[in-house]
Amino acid sequence: MITAIRVEGGDFQPYEVLVGNGLLATLGARVKALAPTRVAVITDSTVSGIHADAALNSLREAGVPAELVVVPAGEASKSFAQLDAVLDQVIAHGLDRRSLVVALGGGVIGDLAGLAAALFMRGIDFVQVPTTLLAQVDSSVGGKTAIDTPRGKNLIGAFHQPRLVLADIDLLSTLPARQIRSGWAEILKHGLICDAEYFEWLAGEGAVGAAGDAAALTKAVVRSVEIKAQVVGEDEKEAGRRALLNLGHTFGHALEVEVGFDDTLTHGEAVALGCAMAFRYSASTGLCSAEDAERAEQGIRSAGLPTRLSDIAHAFKADVLLSRMLGDKKAEGGNLTLVLATGIGQAFVDKKADTASVMAFLKSEGAD
Repeated sequence: MITAIRVEGGDFQPYEVLVGNGLLATLGARVKALAPTRVAVITDSTVSGIHADAALNSLREAGVPAELVVVPAGEASKSFAQLDAVLDQVIAHGLDRRSLVVALGGGVIGDLAGLAAALFMRGIDFVQVPTTLLAQVDSSVGGKTAIDTPRGKNLIGAFHQPRLVLADIDLLSTLPARQIRSGWAEILKHGLICDAEYFEWLAGEGAVGAAGDAAALTKAVVRSVEIKAQVVGEDEKEAGRRALLNLGHTFGHALEVEVGFDDTLTHGEAVALGCAMAFRYSASTGLCSAEDAERAEQGIRSAGLPTRLSDIAHAFKADVLLSRMLGDKKAEGGNLTLVLATGIGQAFVDKKADTASVMAFLKSEGAD
């Protein structure tokens, strides 16, 4: 069974996110319907050995000329150097304004390939084929594309919506358990933001999804994409409600930068820890109850995700973390922006969070 979720609203062309099994095999026919002159399949060195042949075969069997572009696996590929390399290969392969990019991979590839598509000849079409759970429920939907700099994560980017997203549940069976858990963090985040009943299912009966149960994963992907599609349709450029999707990200991005974007902390793990911190900070300032903060933490921890700084093998400094948070792209006019909560499923944006109280909180969390 394939579920189609429509993303529409604002000024962008509506598109569908298809969720189901066996979708990679249909890539060629679906891309051919978009009538591109040529296709560049952009992937990484890990995914290329697992799924690239299937993608290329599907495209070529449908009569779509396709070339493969491979970048090193890992967050470090979200860089100016790799963006330049990708664009150079896209040009070398003869793509033009009517060509199309296929982003075959996780969030790093979706961000990098999407930004390359946004920049090439001032913007060409692209299709997302997310191969990780995190990418299927989050980064592949909504048109955010970006690269990192040493000063922060996702600081250089553009809004560029895909023409189609194929979330093939079968592709998740090749993922390591840690990557499934990392994607589950973004799924939990959606419940914590705006759907308490969904969070309770995720933390209870649905928790088997965090261990790879296919039925639970399918249900979670569909519901999370529905939530994100609704939010993106209401606020494409993050002028208002879409900012809620950043729950846990201001804390989490600062942690990622501090550990150097290495295997110490995946993006999903950083988001999980950031969500737990956001709820504890909300409780410390009286915005939500201690019971809700504890329930959020328990739901996150039960999925095998970190909830405390002490879970990470790194010595964090409070003043450095705060500086990173103030340099986050969500900060405005020197003010710290945080997504906080008055309860589970009740998030809101605070664009002028008190830096002194955040500093005290970071120290209470164990940052020196």
